[in-house]
Amino acid sequence: MNKTKQNIFITNNSGETQNLGENFARSILASLVQGVSLSRSGVVALYGNLGSGKTTFVQGLARGFGIKKRIISPTFIIVRQYKVSPLRSPFGHLGGGEGIRPSTPPRCNTFYHVDLYRIENQREIEGLGLREILEDQNSVVAIEWAEKMKSLLPKKSWDIKFEDLGRNRRKITINQKL
Repeated sequence: MNKTKQNIFITNNSGETQNLGENFARSILASLVQGVSLSRSGVVALYGNLGSGKTTFVQGLARGFGIKKRIISPTFIIVRQYKVSPLRSPFGHLGGGEGIRPSTPPRCNTFYHVDLYRIENQREIEGLGLREILEDQNSVVAIEWAEKMKSLLPKKSWDIKFEDLGRNRRKITINQKL
């Protein structure tokens, strides 16, 4: 039987949604410092209607990983890849470590942003190389419209559901499958 840990947040604007994403990224990095390893890649499966805050949350995630580039939804490209800042990695100075050491293997060096909105069927997903990305133990993968590839998601992941409450407010439910 799978166990799940659930947290529910209400954000009042896009800035708060981004801040929640940033804090979530930092909690992932903090758990790596404490020795928790990512099972396969750290998968963050995002669910919600169009305009419910998924991309805004991912912008905060990227900021939490020290990514300076502008994050936009990869709707037409499908997958975007970013390098996690060495200062934000579990052994970087901001992660509480001593900086990058040659003897220390990286545990989170790549962040993938995947948007499956335009995907029609499982065959298209297979052609994207997502299976290989999901098996990379040194990456975190945020997947918008994750319901389109539910059968490929690892058992241990985070499911995040977004609900538009109106007036820029969002209900964000984070379920961590343990």
